[in-house]
Amino acid sequence: MTGVAQARNQGAPGPAEAGRVRRRAGRPRLRPASDTEVTPRAEILDAAAELFVSQGLTATTTRQIAERVGVRQASLYYYFGGKDEILLELLTQSVRPSLQVAAQLAAQCRDDPAAGLYALALIDVATLTQAPHNIAVLYLMPEIQGEEFASFRAERAQLQAVYGRLGQAASAGQTMDESLTAALLMQLVESVIQLRRAGALRDGYGHEIAAACLRLVGLGPAEVARARAAAAGLAAPPAGTAGPGSWQAPC
Repeated sequence: MTGVAQARNQGAPGPAEAGRVRRRAGRPRLRPASDTEVTPRAEILDAAAELFVSQGLTATTTRQIAERVGVRQASLYYYFGGKDEILLELLTQSVRPSLQVAAQLAAQCRDDPAAGLYALALIDVATLTQAPHNIAVLYLMPEIQGEEFASFRAERAQLQAVYGRLGQAASAGQTMDESLTAALLMQLVESVIQLRRAGALRDGYGHEIAAACLRLVGLGPAEVARARAAAAGLAAPPAGTAGPGSWQAPC
């Protein structure tokens, strides 16, 4: 699962990051950074994720986020336009790496969609497992339906559609509707959100969930085992590559 985690977490910058890479440094901190290896922007995201999950979006203020990081509130606006932009970035980080890999798997694994589906499920489980403070628990918040989060919802819908295409292709004649296949597969993978919330997530669940995805579309034990073996070459980029946008799935 280590290689999977690397593949998922080296994606392109999210929407809140675009145009801010060259932004000048913020104002001095109220207190020193706790870890000089962590950028102020990353600290803001981590602190915001913890507050959003623990008390909700409405109750969280940019002042609270700034105080948690140890910067002045004005300094926070050097990195983000407000708390909605921070949340959008966090949500996007929980889906975009999987979507980038999914597009390659769908295009390059036409001859082995079962392996592609298994690999995608593994990768998606890893991303959701590593999302800061389990931020994906906020997917169903009413606020997420606002227009400011439309880009996140669109990317999540695109990812779900890839699940449907891979699931239909792997099913070998199963007649379940593709949109239903997509929704059920996505729900299986996103079960890790509640497992993590309940403290019930265990090592090895990624493979169990990926196998369950294949069983859902009608594959038997031998086919699942073969897909798992084939997916081992799909779930991680070769050493020295920059991330999911730079490796080619060997289907």
